[in-house]
Amino acid sequence: MTNADDHLLRKHAPIPTRAWKEIDDEARDRLTPLLAARTVVDWVGEGGWRRDSAGLGRTSAITALPAGITHAEATAPGVELRQRRVQPLVEVRVPFTVSRREIDDVQRGALDADLDDVERAASAIAEIENRAVFHGWEAAGITGITGAAAAPATELGTDCAAYPATVARAVDNLRRRGIEGPYALAIGPEGYTRIVETTEHGGFPLLEHLTRILGGPVVWAPGVDGAVVLSQRGGDFLLDVGQDLSVGYSHHDADVVHLYLEESFTFRVVGDDAAVVLG
Repeated sequence: MTNADDHLLRKHAPIPTRAWKEIDDEARDRLTPLLAARTVVDWVGEGGWRRDSAGLGRTSAITALPAGITHAEATAPGVELRQRRVQPLVEVRVPFTVSRREIDDVQRGALDADLDDVERAASAIAEIENRAVFHGWEAAGITGITGAAAAPATELGTDCAAYPATVARAVDNLRRRGIEGPYALAIGPEGYTRIVETTEHGGFPLLEHLTRILGGPVVWAPGVDGAVVLSQRGGDFLLDVGQDLSVGYSHHDADVVHLYLEESFTFRVVGDDAAVVLG
C-alpha cells in the first residue's frame, strides 16, 4: 500500500502518526489475504495516480485529415493516419470510518483498537478487483480471464473425489496447446473449503494432491465463481495498476473520521489460451 500522493489529503486528517500507522497496518493485514488475483497474474505498474491508461501497442486507422488541410503532400497517396489504442484505468474508492475515541486510545497505547470498518472496506475493494480480473467488468472496459478463455469450460462440480481428474485434464489441455507451467488453481471460498477438508483414500490430503498436479498453488479466491486453472509462466494476464491501494482522508466531525480505500487499475488478457475455466 502507498500513501504519499497529495490527493489523498492525509495531512488534513486529525490523525496522529501512531494512529495512521495502526490504520495502514490494519488495512494491509486485511487486504493481503483477500487480493487473490494478485497472486496468480502479472503486476504491471505502479504508474501513480496521474496515470490514465495502458497502451495496447495497437492502432486504429483514421480516414480524415484535420479540417482545412490543403498541402498536396498531406493528401498524396500513401499517407497513413493512425491513432494509438489505449485501455483506460478505472478508479475504485470504498469509504470507511474510524472513531475519534479509538484514535485517542491508539495514541495512549491501546493494542486492541476497534477498526472493524476497515475490514469491511478491505473486503469490498478486494472483491471488486478479484471479480474484474477473473470475470471482467464491462462498464470499465475489462475482459476477465473467464470471458477471454479460448478453451471450452469444464464442469468442476462439488464431488471432491473427482477434482484431481478434472484439474489434471485442465492441465493436460494447457500442455497440449504448448502452454507451459507451473499452473495455479484459483477457486472460490466454498470450493476451497471443500478441498482443505477432504482427505483421500490412504489419508493423503486433497490439497497436496492438487498442488502436485498443478506444480503451483491452490488459491483461495473470494469473488470467484467456480474455479480457473491458469498458467503461471508469465506474460498472459496483466494487472496494470496506476495507484496501488491507499488510505485517504475525506472529512471528519466531532465523533468520527471518514476515510477511504482507493486504487486505480485495469486488467488485460494477453494469452487467451492460457486458462481453463472450471464452472
